[in-house]
Amino acid sequence: MYSIQSDPFVRNEREHAIALRSEKLAEILEQHASLHDREGSFPFENFEHLKEAGYLALTVPQEFGGEEASLYEMILAQERLAKGDGSTALALGWHVSQVLQLRIKQSWPRELYADFCRRAVEDGAMINQFASEPATGSPSRGGRPLTTALRTENGYLLSGRKTFSSLIPILDQFTVTAFVEDEERTGTFYVRKGPGVSIDETWDTLGMRGTGSHDLVLDAVFVPVEHRIDICENEGAVSPGMSDHGGGLLHVPACYLGIAWAARNFAVKFATEYRPNSLPGPIAELPHIQQKIGEMESERITARTLLYSVADRWDRLPSERAAMKPELGLAKTIATNSAMRIVDLAMRVVGGSSLSRSLPLERMYRDVRAGLHNPPMDDTVIAMLAQRAIREASSS
Repeated sequence: MYSIQSDPFVRNEREHAIALRSEKLAEILEQHASLHDREGSFPFENFEHLKEAGYLALTVPQEFGGEEASLYEMILAQERLAKGDGSTALALGWHVSQVLQLRIKQSWPRELYADFCRRAVEDGAMINQFASEPATGSPSRGGRPLTTALRTENGYLLSGRKTFSSLIPILDQFTVTAFVEDEERTGTFYVRKGPGVSIDETWDTLGMRGTGSHDLVLDAVFVPVEHRIDICENEGAVSPGMSDHGGGLLHVPACYLGIAWAARNFAVKFATEYRPNSLPGPIAELPHIQQKIGEMESERITARTLLYSVADRWDRLPSERAAMKPELGLAKTIATNSAMRIVDLAMRVVGGSSLSRSLPLERMYRDVRAGLHNPPMDDTVIAMLAQRAIREASSS
């Protein structure tokens, strides 16, 4: 196990405890990661372990019994969890990050919000928001959802299909976006599993095979008016004027850096132990192997330094969060591209046996590829950076 004491990004006793719990959980998750990857099955037992450890309440407010983790603490926990199983960490990341966003935005009706938070702490309730659709692609591109919300006397009837619905096999509730036809705008709705809700098991992918990201199908699902959460019609609801401005999405780069960390550990250990009979010592003594290990370290340290420094500034300076979107996006793109480079180097260190499915590297190699398709996309980030630079030049 990597020494927590030697990690410069663990700054105090609370962070040490959070990191240590994730390290222990990662060892448990790792035991079945290969099986779920091969089967494309959902790791229900992993979430029982996470529930027992209290992890599912990581970002729930303390007033409801949660840990109220900061963004920095959340990515610290998630990066280490991904060392054991990237699929579980990524899927869970959508829950803990959305709960963090809800804590900041406070846009839900108070009673609904308090009920969910208590169930998250006591029963391990989880949530995710589903917006992607086959025809519109990523919601970050601005497409109008084809899922519709038809107004009725006491609520809405939702019909449509959502893709990339991570965690859906285990969720009892979730939020979805839908186009409200009589208003000509998109709304967000809190939905519980029940009549009209079904899962089309479409998730059969190259990597991240255990996230359970099947299609969610809604067929005239009734949602009461008080469970529409993009507008606050209920007494006690807080106006949705606050935002995390994308901060919660840092769970994505944390996950991929965790996978790369595990690949790095495997390769370095292999290099120190593998002694072919053509050499007097382990391959770690060879200059070209040390070159690859050094490159892995360079990529990992650079990406982690950017990720944690951005998270720290986001936590400390709420007034600057809106202006930090380019840095948040850059932290993601640097991390995901570095993760791919690290895993590639790890496989070069290990050699041809790294292609074997009996070793974890080929799974890690496939899993990190998924990072390219998680938001924000590389081109969007580059455009944001360019536009900001141009604005600064124009105003000077």
